[in-house]
Amino acid sequence: MPNYPLHATYPNVFTPLDLGFAQLKNRIIMGSMHLGLEEVKGGFEKMAVFYKERAEGGVALIVTGGIAPNSEGAVYQGAAQMSTERDVNNHALVTEAVHSVGGKICMQILHAGRYAYSPNLVAPSALQAPINPFQPKALSEDEIQKQIDDFVQAAVLAQKAGYDGVEIMASEGYFLNQFICTRTNHRDDGWGGSFDNRIKLPIEIVSRIREAVGTEFILIFRLSMLDLVEGGSTAEETVKLGREIEKAGANIINTGIGWHEARVPTIATKVPRGAFTWVTKKFREQLSVPVVTSNRINMPETAESILAAGDADLISMARPFLADPEFVLKAQNKRTNEINTCIGCNQACLDHVFDGKMTSCLVNPRACHETKIVITPTDFPKRIAVIGAGPAGLAFSTTAAKRGHMVTLYDKNSKIGGQFNIAKKVPGKSEFNETLRYFAKQLDLFGVDVVLNHAVSANELNESNFDEVVIATGIIPRVPKIEGVAHPKVLSYVDLIRNEKTVGGRVAVVGAGGIGFDVCEYLVHEKTRVAEHLSEKETFLQEWGVDGKLSQRGGLLPIQHRENPNRQIYLLQRKDAKVGANLGKTTGWIHRVGLLKKGVQMMSGCEYLKIDDAGLHLRVKGEHLTIEVDNIIICAGQESLSDIQEDLILPSHLIGGASFASELDAKRAIKQGTELATKL
Repeated sequence: MPNYPLHATYPNVFTPLDLGFAQLKNRIIMGSMHLGLEEVKGGFEKMAVFYKERAEGGVALIVTGGIAPNSEGAVYQGAAQMSTERDVNNHALVTEAVHSVGGKICMQILHAGRYAYSPNLVAPSALQAPINPFQPKALSEDEIQKQIDDFVQAAVLAQKAGYDGVEIMASEGYFLNQFICTRTNHRDDGWGGSFDNRIKLPIEIVSRIREAVGTEFILIFRLSMLDLVEGGSTAEETVKLGREIEKAGANIINTGIGWHEARVPTIATKVPRGAFTWVTKKFREQLSVPVVTSNRINMPETAESILAAGDADLISMARPFLADPEFVLKAQNKRTNEINTCIGCNQACLDHVFDGKMTSCLVNPRACHETKIVITPTDFPKRIAVIGAGPAGLAFSTTAAKRGHMVTLYDKNSKIGGQFNIAKKVPGKSEFNETLRYFAKQLDLFGVDVVLNHAVSANELNESNFDEVVIATGIIPRVPKIEGVAHPKVLSYVDLIRNEKTVGGRVAVVGAGGIGFDVCEYLVHEKTRVAEHLSEKETFLQEWGVDGKLSQRGGLLPIQHRENPNRQIYLLQRKDAKVGANLGKTTGWIHRVGLLKKGVQMMSGCEYLKIDDAGLHLRVKGEHLTIEVDNIIICAGQESLSDIQEDLILPSHLIGGASFASELDAKRAIKQGTELATKL
């Protein structure tokens, strides 16, 4: 478990940045992310509370989620835009709240182009995006002029609403990025063809906005420094565009990495911390205005090292401020161990956004729900016993103790964490160590009495002086009804990962949910030996085909051949559907592609017949098949552990896996624990 020095200081992070007409008090920007509050009833009042809390938490500058300059540019039909006086009044609620605590905030102007989930979408050319069912309409010359006017109007209205500046979104494959690259710009007029023609639109927009808003208004340009798609920009083109944007009036250039349709992960937890800051450094050397870096920076020592190395002038973090609104203050006050760290899971933020839900955070369910989940001191302190120190029990215990309840937390194991102690061993999920470090510190801060190595009984609790009991005992792996399931070849995922049982070179994994994929990740990496001369970042870039020399267009190397597997692994599921179809919307493809690269064979529509010395006998789409394997790992679901409730006479509550165990769900467990603690 990480143990950060309690007296760590971050001199580069806390060096102010003078823009001439405005000063940023430190080098941390809260980057743009869609909240889902922008479109709900009363959403701007909720946004005001959300952003105010982050401004109070010490961040130097906030950039809002993307706001469209017009209806056709909105990320979906009915999504937020800045085009009317009513929009100005709504946004003024947000800017006034941020300014009331001394914060600064910019509005991001985002035109989705061919990414807009709408039948009215427009783009430079009528080329459908692979991630969107709608085909865009190619803009005419007059319609392009209208788009420019709408960008300028959005900036002027943002200024009127009290924003300190705007960020022009020109990366991640959105509208302006689509004009810049030959991949999406097939025009043969003055807005297409040569690179000079293709960059006219972003330059014109920045120039026109600067003219309209004056000199004392922050203008950030989010430049795609690494497209990671075929037909993307070259490094030379990107430098040229950056210099032209400076001349047009931008104060700050932000770093964009990868289009949404790219085949390279850029922000998921499998991406090493700060994996792309080297890109920012190479372009920063060619530019004169302050440059921002981003992507997978989630702790202050990471930010400090990036700034100290000269990779960037500013650090942009988005999801870390969902996880902990006081991130900056805690770093500044030498309380690093108290930071609730973003683990890069995407489960409650990006996955929610792409499902049309409100953004939140797995490790902090209050995010975007600050007006609903209110943690206040209790008027009636209770003595509460909590059984189980997994995610649900930890969330309840720390929140209840913070409110003033007297909490005793029991666990039969020797350490806190429950299923997180399994998850943190899976390659690409080491960030769970940070969550456990955070909860351990919270238990200490709020005086929770932690009793480990003790399987508390119902009788013991009934004879105690507790007022209530919270049951967070979690789950046990379900044993499927397969003939021969007790064969020595068979192990559960707990046997494999937590108990580190040895397995052979040929393995069948029964069950292709999240746990099945985790097991495969564990198995394919167990015997992999990374070349000693390669760092974690270099290994990642090599594995995913990123051009570290920036010599290739788009920064993308040719598709790599499948690696020689260290094991032969079969990932099997009963459903006759795409294996892993129910994984996270924004990360599932990463897991599937990564395992296919490692040679994992995925099979759906499997009927498990029996297990014997010969291996696993199946019927797959009507055909009998025997897979000769050394081991079978069972990942076939879970069953709740809640029997203790039957014998309790004290009032009790079930949370987490103990209440519902169809699939392990830390997001639901932490949310349940937190919400219950606010109500008792």
